[in-house]
Amino acid sequence: MHTVDRVPPQALPALSVVRLTPARRILDIAVVLPLLLVLAPLLMLLALLVAATCGIPVLFRQRRIGAGGREFTLYKFRSMRTGSTGPGVTGGSDARVTQIGRILRRLSLDELPQLWNVLRGDMTLVGPRPEVPDLARRYPPEHRWVFRHRPGLTGPCQLRSRAYAAQLDGRTDPEEYYLTVLVPQRTALDAEFLSRATAWNVVRFVGRTALYTLSALWDRGGGS
Repeated sequence: MHTVDRVPPQALPALSVVRLTPARRILDIAVVLPLLLVLAPLLMLLALLVAATCGIPVLFRQRRIGAGGREFTLYKFRSMRTGSTGPGVTGGSDARVTQIGRILRRLSLDELPQLWNVLRGDMTLVGPRPEVPDLARRYPPEHRWVFRHRPGLTGPCQLRSRAYAAQLDGRTDPEEYYLTVLVPQRTALDAEFLSRATAWNVVRFVGRTALYTLSALWDRGGGS
């Protein structure tokens, strides 16, 4: 019986970096530093909760694509079972997600360690969602421009995460659906924000993110 080797994905080409304006970088630091101090007790509580219910490690570390296609390590509270395998995208009812992880994801609490990524300069407050390298290499070429920009803790796509996750449920090939259907939608939203990425619009999206997170408390729809 003959076997056919899978063709490796095309390497992500080097991309020029679209740098943040000084005003946006100052805003990142001015917002994130107080948040880390205020949220320190909550971060410790969440770490203990994950350790008590799911064991260690508490933090999930993953390589993601940053500005210019350069990789960095992203931090999240672990929301999936250790050793679980599957597609590189997560649906709203993904069986890999733990019970406590489903709550963390729904309230976006699993994302809080990324405040450290923003402080380090790997990410910014508002921008495109940070993508995993394997999926980034498989993006349609006309949408790879998004990797020129610094990824964001929140953004127009992140504010639709629950709806996007629900669309992946039941798909035979969720990665293919993500790349062919969702990626064009997401990059169109990113392009709209990035064309007007002023400090004021950043503040506006931070406020919208707070409302989006709070809406999960009364919204009984699918998970994020």
